[in-house]
Amino acid sequence: MEKIKTITRADMADVALGGAFLGTGGGGDPYIGKLMAEQAIGENGPVPVIGIDALDDDALIVPVAMMGAPTVMLEKLPRGDEAISALRSLEAVLGREADAIFCIEAGGLNSTIPIAVAAAAGLPIVDGDGMGRAFPELQMVSMTMFDVHACPMAMADDKGNALVLNTVDNLSTEKFARVITVEMGGAGLIALYPMTGAQAKRAILRDSLSLIACIGRIITAEQSANRNPADRLAADLGGMRLFEGRVTDVDRRTEGGFARGQAVIEGLEAYQGRSLTLKFQNEFLLAEEDGTPAAITPDLICLLDLETGQPITTEQMAYGYRVIVFGLPSDPKWRTDHGLELVGPKYFGYDIRYQPIEEINAKKLTERR
Repeated sequence: MEKIKTITRADMADVALGGAFLGTGGGGDPYIGKLMAEQAIGENGPVPVIGIDALDDDALIVPVAMMGAPTVMLEKLPRGDEAISALRSLEAVLGREADAIFCIEAGGLNSTIPIAVAAAAGLPIVDGDGMGRAFPELQMVSMTMFDVHACPMAMADDKGNALVLNTVDNLSTEKFARVITVEMGGAGLIALYPMTGAQAKRAILRDSLSLIACIGRIITAEQSANRNPADRLAADLGGMRLFEGRVTDVDRRTEGGFARGQAVIEGLEAYQGRSLTLKFQNEFLLAEEDGTPAAITPDLICLLDLETGQPITTEQMAYGYRVIVFGLPSDPKWRTDHGLELVGPKYFGYDIRYQPIEEINAKKLTERR
């Protein structure tokens, strides 16, 4: 995988595509963040990308992100300066300016907004993130596993409000911030998890932006060649097609600051006569084929348009879409006991045992033979 060194306006289309794929249906619509980043880069120049190991140990590293239900962002566009406002509020509390920005997750809007902030603030962005995908709650980051505190955390909305939280632990940060996000109209921009370069070297997942850009380039190249990118993505990323079919039912609601629900997909072609259900909380968390798990959080469940290979988010998914359900193993950190405690199926209320996606599907292939 080629490491990305700078992000230009020309790179943003691929970054948005790759972020939408790794967002596992969540992370917000990358198109909005893409436009914001393109404008900021056009006004301020390309954004330097810095590797985690190149950070000074005493540098201040801050992630910025959107918090809330992705469905809200379809109608409630950001004003444009909320993320910078959150960053400045956090810097005021800390008494120093940030030295670099990074993405809290590798997904959708939250893989593009930090680039816009980095460009506007004249800062580099770190080639890493806190999830390697997208998860719905603030404490669900690799930083939690390494005792990095989410607070102080700054929040800003489209009306000009800004505030700073201090809580006793990262789960409490999620609970208080989620209530405030609802009061902000369902979405807000945040800056949190301030950490030193030394902490970042231990806690952040590496090379996320390079991976996002690489995935975007693969999707773009395969689309240009009139091929669905699923096969190339499977070969290059170690992923797999889980199912192909048509969306026949979507039950989606915005509840408690999340987009929650499920979708039913009826099989086509080789999958004729079979049915798969996707369950989501902002992100796709569980895929069940005829009642049997096909993929389980924290492994990645991604949705691609069957004809174009375009990634589909949970808020875009609709009746009649012909789709490929694609699976990808999660970062090994999420498969540890601590990782599964944070983002495993039990946390989300699914009474099933986590099984790695490659083991589930190897067993399915054996059974079908």
